[in-house]
Amino acid sequence: MTVISPSTPARSERALAALAEKPDGVIEQIAAKADVTPAEILAVLPEGAAVVVPAERWEPIWKDLSSWGDILMIVHTEDIVLEVEGSLPEGSEGHGWFNIHGDSPIGGHIRKERCVSIAFVDRGFHGRRSCSVWFMNAEGKAMFKVFVRRDKERALIAEQVTRFEALREASL
Repeated sequence: MTVISPSTPARSERALAALAEKPDGVIEQIAAKADVTPAEILAVLPEGAAVVVPAERWEPIWKDLSSWGDILMIVHTEDIVLEVEGSLPEGSEGHGWFNIHGDSPIGGHIRKERCVSIAFVDRGFHGRRSCSVWFMNAEGKAMFKVFVRRDKERALIAEQVTRFEALREASL
C-alpha cells in the first residue's frame, strides 16, 4: 500500500462512505469512523484536494514554509490536537533528528526519516476552505501539519494561500 492509496476495495468503500457523511469534517475522525488511515481518506478526496509528493521534497518544501511568517502547526494524535502558531524555524540535521529551534514557539526535533510523503491538502473544513501541508509517515498518519493561517475575520491569509498554491505546483 502506498501512503495515499487504500489497500483494498473494502477499505476504499468504507473511506468513501465515512467521507460522504461528513465531507468537510476532521480527516482523523472520518478515518477512525471508517477504520482506515487518514492517508486512505486523503486518497478518496475529490481530485486535486490532496496532492502528494515524495518525502525527498522535504528540504525545499520546509525551506519555503519557513519563509511564510506565522503559520499554524498542528500535531494530531489519538490523545491530543496540539495547535501552535508561529514561524517555522529553518531547521538543521543533527544527531539523527531534524532540529527546529529559533525565535518561535515552534521548536523541537523531528524524525525526518519517518516521513514517506508530503500531501498538499486543499479542501473544505466546516464550511470554509482550508489549505495545509501534511508530512505523512508509513502508517498513513500525519506526523504534523502546517496550515495557512486565518485573519481576524476567519478568512485565509491571501498571501499564504498564494504561497501554498505556488509551493504545491513547484513540488510536483
